[in-house]
Amino acid sequence: MNGITLTLRALHHGERHLEDELRAAAERHRTEHEVHHVALDLAGWSHEHAARLAEAGRHYALDLDGPPGHRDPGGALTALREKASQALGRRPEPGLLLLHDLKDLYLAAAENSLHWEMLAQTAQATREPRLLELASSCHPRTLRQVRWANTTIKNLSPQILGAL
Repeated sequence: MNGITLTLRALHHGERHLEDELRAAAERHRTEHEVHHVALDLAGWSHEHAARLAEAGRHYALDLDGPPGHRDPGGALTALREKASQALGRRPEPGLLLLHDLKDLYLAAAENSLHWEMLAQTAQATREPRLLELASSCHPRTLRQVRWANTTIKNLSPQILGAL
């Protein structure tokens, strides 16, 4: 395995993870209509990125699609954490949960952005036009995902944290 395949694998995993987390956040915060709808749109971008990465991976003998059903789209760990909190009588405030989810989305998107940058730089250095086109096409969307999470945190944190 070389650096390109490692980066493709990390990016594919990261995009699938971000897609799952965006969909889970959209479901948890469906009463926050803007968050709900934008998160679903952004999840679609990550889904497309993962599909394009899987296609690119085939050129490097990578099977990034994996067996069906091995993903955890609902975030079982998150659901388990929420159930445990409820059982112990410590249900988190919805606003705090939203800020926590937005922070996690920001960090996941930022990590993907770094991987896209590494892939683009490597593709340029090794003269891989296919990968450079892929990174040039997908990375700007990932940067928009980062900016959306950051802007939403900036807009919501004063009212959520100020009301505690």
